[in-house]
Amino acid sequence: MGNQIRTGLFLGLLTILLILLGQALGGRGGMILALVFALVMNVGGYWYSDKIVLAMYRAREIEKIDAPGLFAIVRRLADRAGLPMPKVYIIPQEQPNAFATGRNPQHAAVAVTEGLLTMVSPAELEGVLAHELGHVLNRDILVQTVASVIAGAVTGVASMLQWGAIFGLGREGEEGGPGLLGSILLAVLAPLAAMLIQMAISRSREFLADETGAKLAGDPLPLAQALVKLQNYSQLVPMAANPATAHMFIVSPLTAGGLAGLFSTHPSTEERVRRLRAMAGIR
Repeated sequence: MGNQIRTGLFLGLLTILLILLGQALGGRGGMILALVFALVMNVGGYWYSDKIVLAMYRAREIEKIDAPGLFAIVRRLADRAGLPMPKVYIIPQEQPNAFATGRNPQHAAVAVTEGLLTMVSPAELEGVLAHELGHVLNRDILVQTVASVIAGAVTGVASMLQWGAIFGLGREGEEGGPGLLGSILLAVLAPLAAMLIQMAISRSREFLADETGAKLAGDPLPLAQALVKLQNYSQLVPMAANPATAHMFIVSPLTAGGLAGLFSTHPSTEERVRRLRAMAGIR
């Protein structure tokens, strides 16, 4: 419940940022325009994001005859979660990783890399798949799509506000205007704040999916072991991943550096493992 509340607060902050930018750009009219803009983008992203990301990674849909063991695990977990059987895809990548996508549980898909199928044990594979079905059960695909779209709208409106400030919009005395300096500061800082909030939402949903997945699998430890393996392999086996979709994977396919804690789409593996071990009663 704590992660759900945090997600709601973060989404509220993103929306407030968008409203402030819209108001700075054009008063009440600009605020309404920004909200309509975000709504249109939300609908498009929600409806088509699964097809786009699966095509981006050249994921191939498979049937039960192609990978009976994989199908058996997914079906067992889906039945346990009360979910429809999702479509199953394999990504031609050596790095062990996985993600779930789809606009709702009735249109969900689970994608795993070829590397995942060869580098983890059956129990660890079940833990990973349970995590991904946890995302489906918690509607995280929708939550993260909304977050990314609003953050993108904030960045777009901020760019328009920068140009507007250059041409004199947002000066003192105009309706709802924060002033020229305020407009410039808002245009510069809002995209950074939106990105940080989006990253925080993603980390919160990963914790929730870990917890849900551990309960679905019936044992938190195989998922914890898999996370350690996947994190280590992600540093050794490169993956041509789009940064815009990195948040979808169970571990980030990108090599982190610098201020990784603030700008990472995922919590630290150490903290995820610590929480999973705590669920198993191990300190």
